[in-house]
Amino acid sequence: MDPDEILLDAEERMDKAAQVLQDQLVGLRTGRANASLVDSIRVEYYGSTTPIKQLATVSVPEPQQIMIKPFDQSILSEIGKAIQASDVGLAPNNDGRVIRLNVPPLSTERRKQIVARVKEMAEDARVAIRNIRRDANKHADTALKDKLMSEDIHESTKESVQELTKKYEGKVNTVAEAKEKEVMEQ
Repeated sequence: MDPDEILLDAEERMDKAAQVLQDQLVGLRTGRANASLVDSIRVEYYGSTTPIKQLATVSVPEPQQIMIKPFDQSILSEIGKAIQASDVGLAPNNDGRVIRLNVPPLSTERRKQIVARVKEMAEDARVAIRNIRRDANKHADTALKDKLMSEDIHESTKESVQELTKKYEGKVNTVAEAKEKEVMEQ
């Protein structure tokens, strides 16, 4: 592999690792209503399981409430059953037209548990980024050993990989700190 390929591959993989963390954090409950809380819920609809967002409009009319308005009123009860069966921990209120989910405020103890989970997820992302750095450095070492690159290019490639690592670890830290702050807000 030439130095550009090594750096491009490392950057793409590090970006994916940071993106995975962001996607995981979106689904965490923060005490504030968020439409993404119900994204993972699937409803039995005409013999197949379908995500709620394909069957209904999900909105947040108030900071502590999620409203689900199905396109087909006949599946209202099915959506309610799917929410109850899920691990979201919210009780659906069905008024015959829409389902409302009231998101109760989190206790201080629960907030601390969520922050600990955020830190754990962030550390997993940082470990993944460091593993990518290790792989990129191995590719550079192999290229040097096989005489495909010079000593100078080898050193500059390793420095560039380290800069990428710092950049993406910084992104992970920023995203995690923002989520921790959001969770701890009263």
